[in-house]
Amino acid sequence: MKTDYEALAARYAKHRRVHPEVLACLSAPLNQAARVLEVGCGTGNYICAMRELVGCDCVGLDPSAAMLEKLRGRACKVQSVQGSAEQLGLPDQSFDLVFSVDAVHHFVDRRAAFDEAFRVLRRGGRLCTVTDSEWVIRHRVPLALYFPETVDVELGRYPSIDALSSEMQKAGFGPPTQQMVEHSYDLTDASPYRDRVFSSLLGITEEAFQSGLERLEAALRLGPLRCVSRYCLVWGTKQGG
Repeated sequence: MKTDYEALAARYAKHRRVHPEVLACLSAPLNQAARVLEVGCGTGNYICAMRELVGCDCVGLDPSAAMLEKLRGRACKVQSVQGSAEQLGLPDQSFDLVFSVDAVHHFVDRRAAFDEAFRVLRRGGRLCTVTDSEWVIRHRVPLALYFPETVDVELGRYPSIDALSSEMQKAGFGPPTQQMVEHSYDLTDASPYRDRVFSSLLGITEEAFQSGLERLEAALRLGPLRCVSRYCLVWGTKQGG
């Protein structure tokens, strides 16, 4: 399933938000002297939040011109670069942290992407791949609950955590570590789902989508829906090179 992010940019800018625990983990080891690259930055939620929180030098890279246009329209001092994970087009050994959030399943060649991340990181720099494990995909609320058809869609395109760890090691990173984070919140509005800002909703049938949306909206009419957003962070360190 190929997602047209040129068409989704406005909806992403409107609805998508930073996961506070992911941001806290990514920013914890940084200071103002650090240089950070987000690969697949989209409209800039994370890299702009990083710049505001830490005050370090930040670069956001994305293949979508429409996504980057939204980033450039924000009031944040972040350098934007159009490019791919597999060909960053950035100098060797120039970053302290390279990260991606919910983007690795879109990479065409993950090994090439990890090789590129290794190349642009300074010695001792870190790569963090923020993604979803099989367990997380199966337990998403409301996605897996109201749109169960999305589970198979996601399992078909997300690499396993073990596969990511192996590929990162083959690119030269030290043994990766894993970290699970979660954030609880009350969902009160079905608009992000109605607007299909979660790309898995584009991979199910119209009938399944409409059925799930009706059930979600009916549940929300009874009151807020308690949700938990989870991510798995896979960390690797450049020990040499």
